[in-house]
Amino acid sequence: MTPGWFNDLLLHNHQLLVFGNVLLQQLGLPVPAVPTMMLNASRMSSLYGLASLLGAAVAASLLADLAWYQAGKIFGYRVLKFLCKMSINPGSCVNQTEIRFARWGMWSLVVGKFIPGFSTVAPPVAGAIGMSRARFLLASAIGAALWAGLALFAGYALQAQIEAGIALLSAHGIKIIAVFVLILAGWLCWKIWQKHRFETLASIPHISANELLQLKLLGQMPQVIDLRSHALIRETGVFPDALVTHASHVGELASQLDQGQAIVTFCACPADAGAIQAAHALQRLGFTDVRPLEGGFEAWSQLAATHPGLLIPVAASVYSLNAFSDNR
Repeated sequence: MTPGWFNDLLLHNHQLLVFGNVLLQQLGLPVPAVPTMMLNASRMSSLYGLASLLGAAVAASLLADLAWYQAGKIFGYRVLKFLCKMSINPGSCVNQTEIRFARWGMWSLVVGKFIPGFSTVAPPVAGAIGMSRARFLLASAIGAALWAGLALFAGYALQAQIEAGIALLSAHGIKIIAVFVLILAGWLCWKIWQKHRFETLASIPHISANELLQLKLLGQMPQVIDLRSHALIRETGVFPDALVTHASHVGELASQLDQGQAIVTFCACPADAGAIQAAHALQRLGFTDVRPLEGGFEAWSQLAATHPGLLIPVAASVYSLNAFSDNR
């Protein structure tokens, strides 16, 4: 039997429940925050109560976002490896985040609250690419207010319908839960299949950073295709003589490449996901000697720390922001 103090907590501490649920979800735990916000909002009798729930949700979201932002600022892209290891499908964990940052800038943090998964990955990316804390907090606060406000207002406006739904769940709970479990199992199987497919693609032969360095020192440098984001290149430096694009647009570079030349694809994504995707795309176009760089940006940047010239600061290179595809 549920203890009396816990019943009191559930019945009278709506703000605390919303704060805790949103905090856990924004930290990355698989707990649904929107249903909790809607349910608690449906029990409010005034706009003042609704505003207090909104304040709790925004505060929790900002606290979680700031924690991830600081982790990204301190540990850089290493924290993204941790996040993507928890992801069922690491292949697009960071790539899509970088695309949205390149396309929307700080507004990606606003829109990102409505995109599952993105709201957790975006804050450490913002920290890693050096976005100012003030801009980050402003964008995160606006996004959290819009996301939580929409859910809370819907719950407040649909009080009768939510009560009817709770009554229906009480009457047919086992059947409804069974249907939900079947849907969840189907989604989980699809995600596991995606993960298996990615692991199969990842079996392509790679080249290590040390092997690539040796080829460079021997004057046999392959053509490198740099798949890092616009913001990351500007922040961390240019890979000399690399062609820059995104994995989904690598085919557009085919006319600039000789099908017989050695090509290395290079990204800053966990598990080398973007580099693997690009290598397979080039192989389908007839390029035979294509290998992803094992360890990507992190492995190459470690060598760059002891071998000057492997990554050149933007200001000291002929690199131009216009070198990026408009499709990024």
